[in-house]
Amino acid sequence: MLKVGLTGGIGAGKSEVSRLLVACGAVLIDADRIAREVVEPGTPGLADVVDAFGPDVLTADGTLDRPKLGSIVFADPEKLAVLNSIVHPLVGARSRELEEAAAEDAVVVHDVPLLAENGLAGLYDVVIVVDASPETQLDRLVRLRGMTEEDARARMAAQATREKRREIADVVIDNDVPLEELRRRVRDVWADLERRAHAAGDSSRQPRE
Repeated sequence: MLKVGLTGGIGAGKSEVSRLLVACGAVLIDADRIAREVVEPGTPGLADVVDAFGPDVLTADGTLDRPKLGSIVFADPEKLAVLNSIVHPLVGARSRELEEAAAEDAVVVHDVPLLAENGLAGLYDVVIVVDASPETQLDRLVRLRGMTEEDARARMAAQATREKRREIADVVIDNDVPLEELRRRVRDVWADLERRAHAAGDSSRQPRE
């Protein structure tokens, strides 16, 4: 098994790269998706969040009111730390379950938005960073996601710098390109990941002296 950490700044195109890797044959473990799953109604995670922040963080139908919770925690680092202490262990446990269920020769891609920020590079055999210029990021956030320029710049500024992400990368996918060129680049990266996975599998099967 080859464990790959995939990250990139907001608007860089990480989600598109993850979709392309899945199309190539990767097993995707999406940290954001799991973070939503572990606080769905009826889960221990949601119960812990309500215990910590009160019933006002629930909507009328009992689901988590994410905008309301976000307005609480992002204005208070201590409260954000409390939320992270609840959610992060649950995400980690579920990610390990999914990884263990994958085939021995699989290329398992962990889509982790805050990989650089949380110092997680050492958990993976290969770290892929999807990179784009700040101008490209800003254009995509405003034009495609409907953000105001002010909000987009604030979200970009809250993340690790472009330089910090590139420092931890084993592979950088430059995504200031049209989609067809991105597809070609991802196919090349996939071929490299398959070679690494096969090499890792062969070495693990070598008889010990």
